[in-house]
Amino acid sequence: MTLAVVRSIDSPRRLRTAAELEDFEQELVDQYALASAASGVTDGQIRKERYVLFEFVRFLGEPVWMCQPGDADRYLVHLRKDRGLAATTVADKALVLAQFFDFLLTRYQGDIHALTGQVLVQPIDEFNRPPKPYTANARVPPSDGDVEALFGAWREALPSARKYLPAARDYLAASLWRRTGLRITETAMLDIRDWRPDLGELGKLHVRFGKGSHRRGPKARMVPGINEVGQLLRWWLVDVRHQYGDDWDDPHAPLLPSERRDPVTGRCERIGTNALRNGLAASVERWLPRWQGRLTPHTLRHYCASSLYERGVDLKAIQELLGHSWLQTTTGYIHVHDKHIEHAWAKANERVAARLRETTGG
Repeated sequence: MTLAVVRSIDSPRRLRTAAELEDFEQELVDQYALASAASGVTDGQIRKERYVLFEFVRFLGEPVWMCQPGDADRYLVHLRKDRGLAATTVADKALVLAQFFDFLLTRYQGDIHALTGQVLVQPIDEFNRPPKPYTANARVPPSDGDVEALFGAWREALPSARKYLPAARDYLAASLWRRTGLRITETAMLDIRDWRPDLGELGKLHVRFGKGSHRRGPKARMVPGINEVGQLLRWWLVDVRHQYGDDWDDPHAPLLPSERRDPVTGRCERIGTNALRNGLAASVERWLPRWQGRLTPHTLRHYCASSLYERGVDLKAIQELLGHSWLQTTTGYIHVHDKHIEHAWAKANERVAARLRETTGG
């Protein structure tokens, strides 16, 4: 990414010509990009946000410091009605604008007034700010019985699979989603070195390419080998991985390789997310057809969170396992059956009764 060289915008003079106004507006956008880069925002995210800002400036038709909430109203309506953008896209663009104007208000509110005579306001407020669409209901996972039926049939069919290696790889990936809630990209980016059986009682997966919070790069975390993940990875590394090629003992080789070979090294390339997604879809179509088109890698992530919660794992631990920044996000992944509240109430009463018996000696 290349940032423009910017001059100081602290100046008592008024901007009068169109060229001066345009240069000043460009400087504000560049200063925002510079501050974003300083905070660790990725170059790709900065480019996306600059595109949104310039798109908004073109729609506005006047300098950004002239913007009022009504202008933002018109822009958001334009995105929804005229361009037909998805609710998530509109919410993301509104967030970019809100952050940009927060930056201007914090750092350059006085300079903008001194140079233009305009009082800056935040055009994205509580009245027009689009909520982030909540889609958890679309990802309600299947029951334990359905998941066990799918993976049981899949596992039994592996030895007779027409292409054993891809079938085993896809089974491993889906098992990681089911058992530890890994994201599909996190799974594809794992290297052999990332499985650390020497750490902790169960071993740990070093997820180096975890999803960071908004505008940040990858956020690494350690995922313990719960739910028999340690046994699963031992099977993969001892019995299967070496059949892909002689890079099985290279710690930097992909844990989940593709059948394609690198033309330079001759070694297996890293598997892509689409191949893993298609592997799950084909298995669901074959062994759990009523969930065809609905059981995705992300749905299995929801299943992992829900099943752990029903087994008594607390929300904070599930949050750390999934790599969420906010506990509220984790709660959206929890889907429990109708009797869960009654069962939890009964267990709570049992604990209270047990403490009373200990206290009274009864």
